[in-house]
Amino acid sequence: MVSQTAAPPAPVDPASPALLPVYEPGELAALAARHGLTVSGARPTLGEYVRQLWGRRHFITAFATAKLTAQYSQAKLGQVWQIMTPLLNATVYYFIFGVLMNTKHGVPDYVPFLVTGVFIWTFTASSITAGTRAISGNTGLVRALHFPRASLPIALALQQLQQLMFSLGALFMILLVFGQYPRPSWLLAIPALALQALFNTGVSMVMARLASKTPDIAQLTPFVLRTWMYASGVMWSLDTLLTGDRVPRWVLLALECNPAAVYIDLVRYALIDSFTGAQLPPHVWAVATGWALVCGIGGFVYFWKAEERYGRG
Repeated sequence: MVSQTAAPPAPVDPASPALLPVYEPGELAALAARHGLTVSGARPTLGEYVRQLWGRRHFITAFATAKLTAQYSQAKLGQVWQIMTPLLNATVYYFIFGVLMNTKHGVPDYVPFLVTGVFIWTFTASSITAGTRAISGNTGLVRALHFPRASLPIALALQQLQQLMFSLGALFMILLVFGQYPRPSWLLAIPALALQALFNTGVSMVMARLASKTPDIAQLTPFVLRTWMYASGVMWSLDTLLTGDRVPRWVLLALECNPAAVYIDLVRYALIDSFTGAQLPPHVWAVATGWALVCGIGGFVYFWKAEERYGRG
C-alpha cells in the first residue's frame, strides 16, 4: 500500500491583500503624517510658493535670456529682428491706416504717435501670446523636474520685457529724428512700463493656466489680440475718434479704461510733446495701477491654485 504524503502548504505572501490592514481614509492620512509622508506634487501655501519662486530667480532670468537669444538664432540678421519686427509693423500700419484711411488727420506728430503705440502694444501682445505656450510648450520640462510652475510664464514675460529694452533704443532714435527730444517727462515712461509689465505678467499666467488644459485657446488668442489692438488706439487717436456723441457713453468709458490703451497713452504722454494731459482719460494713473495690481496679483493666485495639475495628462 502506497502511503500518501500531504503537500506542504503554499507560502503566504506577506503583501497579500487578505493580510493587509484596512484603513479608513482619515486613518491613512494620519498614518502618512505620523511617518512624515506628504502628497507628491502637492500645492504649497501661497507664502511658501513665493519663497520657492524667489529661490529660482536666477533660473527665471537665465531661462528668459536663453529664450531671447535663441528666438532669432536661425535668422541671418539674428537679434536685429527684435527691432525690425515692430518697425516693419509700424511701416505697414502707417501706409494702410495713416495714408490710405487718413487716420493721421488731426493727429500731430503722427509717426512718433504710431511707432510708440506699436512698440508698446507689441510688448503686451507678445507677453500674452508667450503665456499661452508657457506650460503646453514646455511639457517635458514640467513633467521631468520639480519647480514652481509660475517660473515659466514669469520668465517668458521677462523675455518680452528684455526685448522691449532693445526696441526702446530704436524708438528713441525715431523720436529724435522727428523732433522729440529728451525732457524730464520721459522719466514717466519708467513707472508706466513697470505697471504694464506687471499687468502683462498677470494676464500671461492666466493664459498659461487656461491653455495648459485647452490648447485651442492658443489658436483663438491672435484673433482676440487683433480685435483688442483695434480698440486700443494703436493706429488712431481714440480721443479724436470719439469726440461728440457718435458712441454711447458706456462704450467711451470702456475704451478709456481699456488697459492696453491706458499704458499706450501714458507712454505717449511721457515721450511726445504734442500728446498732452488733456488727451488722457480721467484718473489715468489710478486706472493703470488698478489694472496692474488686479491682474498681476489675481493672475498669480489663479495660476497657483492649479499648481499640482500642470503637466498631468
